[in-house]
Amino acid sequence: MITCLRGTLVHLEKPGSHKLMLTLEVNQVGYELQVAARQLAVLPALGQPLQLFTHLQVREDQMVLFGFGERQERDLFRQLISVSGVGPQIALAMLDTLGDRDLLQAIVTSNTRLIAHTPGIGTKTAERIVLELKTKLQDWQAQTGLAPAPEGGPAMAIQEEVMVTLIALGYSQAEGLKALQAVGRQSTLAKTADPETWVREAIAWLSQ
Repeated sequence: MITCLRGTLVHLEKPGSHKLMLTLEVNQVGYELQVAARQLAVLPALGQPLQLFTHLQVREDQMVLFGFGERQERDLFRQLISVSGVGPQIALAMLDTLGDRDLLQAIVTSNTRLIAHTPGIGTKTAERIVLELKTKLQDWQAQTGLAPAPEGGPAMAIQEEVMVTLIALGYSQAEGLKALQAVGRQSTLAKTADPETWVREAIAWLSQ
C-alpha cells in the first residue's frame, strides 16, 4: 500500500533498545514510523528531508508502519517475518543487532549461533530461519547484489567464535560487531585468522 515516503523529519524518540519512533511529515501529513535503532547514526537532523522505504503491518487493533533506509533492508525484513514465530519486532531487532548484510550472510552460511545472539531469538528459531530462508535468500542475494560488507571484521568462519567470547566477557552483540569492524580496518589484522588476536584487539578498542 505504501512503498516509500519522502518528507521532513519532525520528531524522533527512542522507546526501546532496538527501535526508534520517528515522525515524517509528507505534504502536511505526519506519518509515525518505527525504525531500527542503528538508523540513528545516519538519520538527518530534525527539519531535514528524509526518504524511507516502508512496510505496513495491519492488525485488527492497530496499524504499524516500519521504515528502512534501503529497499533491500525492507525486503529482507519481509523475508524474515514470513518465517513462523518471527514477528516484526523480532525481525527489527535482528536487523538492528546484525545489520542487513551480516544477517543475510549468517542465514545463507547457516550460522545459527550468531543469529541466536539476537534478543528474542533462540536456537530453534534460528534453525527454522535458516531452514526456511537459506535457499530463498541465496537466490535473492545474487539478484540484488547485497553481498557481505567487504571492509572490516573477521571472516565469517571465525567471527562466530570471536563474538561468543566477547559476549561471554559481558559485551553486547552490537558492541562486539562495531569493535570487530573498527579493528578490522587494520591491514595486518585483516589478514589474521587467529580468533584470540581478534578478541584481544577488540577488547583494546572497546576499552578506549
